[in-house]
Amino acid sequence: MEFGLTGKTAFVSGASSGIGEAIADSLAAEGVRLAICARRRSELNRVASGIKSRYQTEVYVIPADLSREQDVAEAAAAAQNALGTVDILVSNTGGPPSMRFVDTEQSHWDSAYKLLLASAVGLTRSFLPNMIRRHWGRIIYMTSIAVKQPVENLVLSNSVRSAVTGLSKTLSSEVAGSGITVNCILTGYTLTNRIDYLAKQAMASEGITYEQALEKWTSEIPAGRMAQPSEVADVVAFLASERAAYITGQSVAVDGGWIKSLL
Repeated sequence: MEFGLTGKTAFVSGASSGIGEAIADSLAAEGVRLAICARRRSELNRVASGIKSRYQTEVYVIPADLSREQDVAEAAAAAQNALGTVDILVSNTGGPPSMRFVDTEQSHWDSAYKLLLASAVGLTRSFLPNMIRRHWGRIIYMTSIAVKQPVENLVLSNSVRSAVTGLSKTLSSEVAGSGITVNCILTGYTLTNRIDYLAKQAMASEGITYEQALEKWTSEIPAGRMAQPSEVADVVAFLASERAAYITGQSVAVDGGWIKSLL
């Protein structure tokens, strides 16, 4: 399928590994010029080098900590200076710590808000005006299955990612007439470093083995396996495409059937 993305530009955060790296790769394969962002410059350089060798496209590396307001603004400015304009925003950040509500402190909530919601708001405010002027744009927020079916011991993610969903749905109505779509991707259990972290947390809190943790989660997935990052990334590329111009305000689950609700 021709996605019509050749020559478009994208900012992808959390692109140094896992799903973010896969998203950058999938967009580059469609001819998109990229600004990739994460904390670790060395890993971003690795990702950029691989993408350039495979697709001969422009990739700009922007190290930043998007839990810091100043870094968000500086990263957005750097991306627009490098690319000229940003057509596609993929707001993707790592998840907050695994814990129950009774174990949280105010600092945990503040950190989760800054990482998940404030970063999404800041990036959107930076890139949206040019999208409106150009009458074309794609905004994609990476959230989680937890916004539709809360996951045990992930109260921070369950709560703050749901706020991102509210942002997405509200914004989608405001900008639909400007040729801009706004959607969320609800990632399910995916084979990334985050799964490794959660499995080790389950070992400590539930007294089970690493393998038992993985088996427990896999048994809940009708597809019988966890997702590969590329399977999530290809859905992102579709939502960014011309083919998805009439899809907006949606939360699209890539979860192998894990969510049990009808809507």
